[in-house]
Amino acid sequence: MPILPQLQELLDREGIHYEVSQHPPAYTAQEVAQVEHVPGREVAKVVVIHSSGGFALFVAPAPYKVDLERVRTILGDSQARLATEDEFRHLFPRCEVGAMPPFGNLFGLPVFVDPELSKDESIVFNAGTHTQTVRMRYADFERLVQPTIVPFAHKE
Repeated sequence: MPILPQLQELLDREGIHYEVSQHPPAYTAQEVAQVEHVPGREVAKVVVIHSSGGFALFVAPAPYKVDLERVRTILGDSQARLATEDEFRHLFPRCEVGAMPPFGNLFGLPVFVDPELSKDESIVFNAGTHTQTVRMRYADFERLVQPTIVPFAHKE
């Protein structure tokens, strides 16, 4: 079963307004912004980091690049690195590889969000596939996920 029904159940239970959108296949956050006709800064790019403490999700606006040195400092692990698709695919069994939503709480993973993502009222993110997205208010996302807000990205 895809992750979208579980995500919708959570959002509905919490009384959160959201929109689900279908679009042609898009494989990067910037491509999602293009097909959804939204600014890249509104699209939440999810990056999986592997460290000695396990896996974590780092979420930033699409046009931003994760600064691995900052990530290593945040995690207190000089060996932290980008996880490979083979390493993380089992963490998101109901998602297409690379299309997981930024809801680490659905997967038992900590979430770190760059404060740049909070600058727009709403965010758009993959809903478990490369052809579906969800749009919702950033404030609602933050309330549900309770991420650690810390700067770790810079504009590409």
